[in-house]
Amino acid sequence: MSVLFTVLILIAAALLILIVLVQNSKGGGLAANFSSSNQMLGVRKTTDFLEKATWGLAIAIVVLSVAASLSINHATEAVDESKSMLEDQIQNWEDQSMPALPNPNAAQPKKEEQAAK
Repeated sequence: MSVLFTVLILIAAALLILIVLVQNSKGGGLAANFSSSNQMLGVRKTTDFLEKATWGLAIAIVVLSVAASLSINHATEAVDESKSMLEDQIQNWEDQSMPALPNPNAAQPKKEEQAAK
């Protein structure tokens, strides 16, 4: 699921880059390149569309990022839960199959005890 969100975020980011590059800070941009279509659409309508598209894509990226974050957290919790169950099984198997190892320090008397004798 997080892969889907990642792909959608990348598509929205690429579109946002293209729309920002098309805009002109002085109001020209896309409308200035097509002077004959200005009679039908007008400069104002083109800049309004580009501004709305910019805001829409920016909001879409934020919403998709939050959704991806939530889906990644749920996936991580499921992995952690299965990992802890696996760790419990391994611990139980080790406890049952392996005898306790002798303590190497217990077999040797302490140096202080040897010096006292």
